[in-house]
Amino acid sequence: MDSLNNGEFSFSNNTIKQDLSLLIQALDSSISGIILTDNQQPDNPIIYCNRAFEHITGYNRQEIIGHNCRFLQKEDRNQKERQILRKAVEEGNECVVEIRNYQKNGTLFWNELYMSPIKDEDGNVCYFIGVQNDITRRKKAEQELLHQQEIMESQIRERTKSLRESEDYLSSIVQTVRESLVVLNPDFKVLSVNDHFLKTFKVTKEETEGKLLYELGNGQWNIPKLKELLENILPTNNPVEEFEVEHDFPHIGKKLMLLNAHRVELEGQYKDRILIAIEDITDRREIERRKDDFLSIASHELKTPLTTIKGYVQMMQRLLPENVSEKFKDILKKTGLYVERLNTLIAELLDVSRIQTGNIELHTEPFDFDKAVYEAVENIQSATKTHQIIIRGKGSNNYSGDESHIVQVVNNLLSNAIKYSPESGEVDVYLSRVSNFIKVSVKDSGMGIKVEDHKKIFDRFYRVGEIQQRFPGMGIGLYVCDQIIKNHGGTLWVESEPGQGSTFSFTLPLERNPNDK
Repeated sequence: MDSLNNGEFSFSNNTIKQDLSLLIQALDSSISGIILTDNQQPDNPIIYCNRAFEHITGYNRQEIIGHNCRFLQKEDRNQKERQILRKAVEEGNECVVEIRNYQKNGTLFWNELYMSPIKDEDGNVCYFIGVQNDITRRKKAEQELLHQQEIMESQIRERTKSLRESEDYLSSIVQTVRESLVVLNPDFKVLSVNDHFLKTFKVTKEETEGKLLYELGNGQWNIPKLKELLENILPTNNPVEEFEVEHDFPHIGKKLMLLNAHRVELEGQYKDRILIAIEDITDRREIERRKDDFLSIASHELKTPLTTIKGYVQMMQRLLPENVSEKFKDILKKTGLYVERLNTLIAELLDVSRIQTGNIELHTEPFDFDKAVYEAVENIQSATKTHQIIIRGKGSNNYSGDESHIVQVVNNLLSNAIKYSPESGEVDVYLSRVSNFIKVSVKDSGMGIKVEDHKKIFDRFYRVGEIQQRFPGMGIGLYVCDQIIKNHGGTLWVESEPGQGSTFSFTLPLERNPNDK
């Protein structure tokens, strides 16, 4: 009888696995984007997406899991449809909206979203399923039809005149731009160049216009990868951005050029033309290299004497006579504190130097992730009396990574949360498991950050203006954190609005692909 029961259980278990596998295959075969969000976790994060969702949005699964769906609207946050979605989530109802979303490369697409709750046996909403279809073509057709209906025959001559004036106006602007500009036809022949191009490359219009781009000079633009990117501009409207070309150019020698290319369209005209902007960044890159070299040398040279000073201060603290004055003790204590702060700053500068030179090393070993984060919170809590740090949730007891670097990230996010919310006495930390990712969120109730600064704050040495005025610093902590998380195959981002506090979150894959960078 036991044997029969075990056999039945095995058959049932195998059937469930087959059904689940079939369901996942069906979802991945769908042309509609499908996501599943967990309403039981804070901010209702995405825990599943199918391949069509990745294709429609341009993001890969690693960049999607753990985010709230709102990240697809980027800075376009004043849409009334967002309120409809928020209300549906709060009330546990289904809804249908047409909303503007943006792909990873910034391209707008219209999304027809069907959202429906999934409830448990007691009627509690546990999850939401969202099905989205790209209706951009339909919207564009509707808008074009409406536009055509509004156009009157009496406007044709006026529009023609306006176009000619615009061409003359734009032509004058192009000639004064301090950047080399080239216009190509669909066959990649040069139609026109501006004066800055002629001066930069020391050529004439006769040597340039009417020539194939790839045959200019000594073939400096005849690069297979560049060709591939340029050939995709007209059919797909995908621009070429930040493409670097280092070459020994005729007449001007070895230079580093930064190239950007876009499709040109002016009042419905010139749809099949490509505008290329070329910037000489040779001097700028050399300045950056010298700055990095100085940063590396200075931080290393400062490390040795500072270590000696730190040792002397610690020795003085141990050898203090019993009858020394309290004022002397206080001065010595403050000296030790400032030496420690300077030591931390130099350590961050060394991290930046190692990142820039590609010498940062990861010591990957299995460790208890949750325990490491909880201990980091305890250490920060013991050092602050102004804030209470509340930690909740669980991620994983077994994670393979560089424990010291991960703890460094957590410490930095906690320190920032305390530093930038001096009038709030609470910081929230939440650990969770989202699909096959660990997610950590640190939330404060501080001054907040403008949407346009969300990406910039992770740049090296970037400081938000109003924050710099109140809290001086060098702007390298978040840059180092971002690089550490990227080196672990994860992503770090911020959700924030001025006056509403900030939530910094990062996800780390539990099973990392060896090809991930």
